[in-house]
Amino acid sequence: MARHVDVAELVDRAREGQPRAVARLISLVEDEAPQLRAVAAALAPLTGRARVLGITGPPGAGKSTSTSALVSAYRERGARVGVLAVDPSSPFSGGALLGDRIRMSDHATDPGVFIRSMATRGHLGGMAAATPQALRVLDAAGFDVVIIETVGVGQSEVDVVRLADTTLVLLAPGMGDGIQAAKAGILEVADVFVVNKADRDGAEATVNDLKYMISLGRKEIRGPSWRQPIVRTIATKAEGIPELLDAIDAHASWMTDHGELEGRRTHRAATEVEAIAVAGLRARLGSVHGGDALDQLAKRVVAGELDPYAAADQLIDQLG
Repeated sequence: MARHVDVAELVDRAREGQPRAVARLISLVEDEAPQLRAVAAALAPLTGRARVLGITGPPGAGKSTSTSALVSAYRERGARVGVLAVDPSSPFSGGALLGDRIRMSDHATDPGVFIRSMATRGHLGGMAAATPQALRVLDAAGFDVVIIETVGVGQSEVDVVRLADTTLVLLAPGMGDGIQAAKAGILEVADVFVVNKADRDGAEATVNDLKYMISLGRKEIRGPSWRQPIVRTIATKAEGIPELLDAIDAHASWMTDHGELEGRRTHRAATEVEAIAVAGLRARLGSVHGGDALDQLAKRVVAGELDPYAAADQLIDQLG
């Protein structure tokens, strides 16, 4: 028998800074608990205050180390920081494998930091399906900065841009990143490029490759646009982190001045609403005539009796 959950009390405790309440709310979101809609309704008027940073990049670029360094820097400013570390899923348990909380253990006892690993559970785009709502939990709980660290394992790892106010793309020298960046569409994702491990051989070549690709991209742009800075860091030593914060602040100011921040957040909400609506439609599709309606229409398409568009129209009519 499911344990009773007082959503209003849970939200109040989360806003008071109780980490167990924050964790419980995120668990309700991840598990798609019956209280999910009540949680969403309670959080809605409390959100919109946190600055959201996305961090992505190929494996080995130092995303978790850089995230830890950023957390330390924001804590020095007095900001409360939430971290959502999106990990690949275990094929057996569906749990998170990489254990970012272990790698960021320096912050484990800091009451001003909340770190949560979330499994993608097969969801593409580097994001867990529950990430948008988990972000709302941390925002409503009063965190000033929320950092979303994505898996970053391939071309599909760009969904972070839909959630983040500012997206950082981390690259490291000696990994062929300069060339691969263009292939993976990273130029379109990044607001700030970070060349981490800048003390390694090849760092300058990576910076030059990025400068060249940025210059090519800007030739196609008309009107005012953000010029993506390239910041060199050595995250293990916290070198370059103050400069990285300056670049993030500069981007935040630019977005505010050009109305970009509101536009991004509106697009974020639209994407979230669309995803929830599509999930609801899929659930309804499965319930139409016991789930047989779609199969029967598909068989008629295979037999040449219907074209796919006509079949889709019939299916939508049955949903009404």
